Amino acid sequence: MRTVLLGLALMAGPAFADDAVIEGATARASASGWSFSVTLRHAETGWDDYADGWRVEAEDGEVLGTRVLAHPHVNEQPFTRSLSGVVVPEGTTAIVIRARTSADGWGEDLYQLDLP
Repeated sequence: MRTVLLGLALMAGPAFADDAVIEGATARASASGWSFSVTLRHAETGWDDYADGWRVEAEDGEVLGTRVLAHPHVNEQPFTRSLSGVVVPEGTTAIVIRARTSADGWGEDLYQLDLP
């Protein structure tokens, strides 16, 4: 009986948070640097757990730019946000994008994007 009650109590507790999923991304070069648009999906619950940013990284892990997301997007899924003026080293042919959530920090999944 004690095991059953413990199991029920654990099931009633808060769900484990999930990483944000990068559904797509585009890149465009300009005279002032690169512009990236990234589409994210996340099972947001409000201020306690929401996608709060994404970043552009070189393939070696160097962070090239970060887009901070200042509020939850509970009723706007998926959603797309952009970042401009990113300096990408000469000769770079691909970058990776990593998403962040307020509950779990930077996700492990990387989205590779070939540059045009």
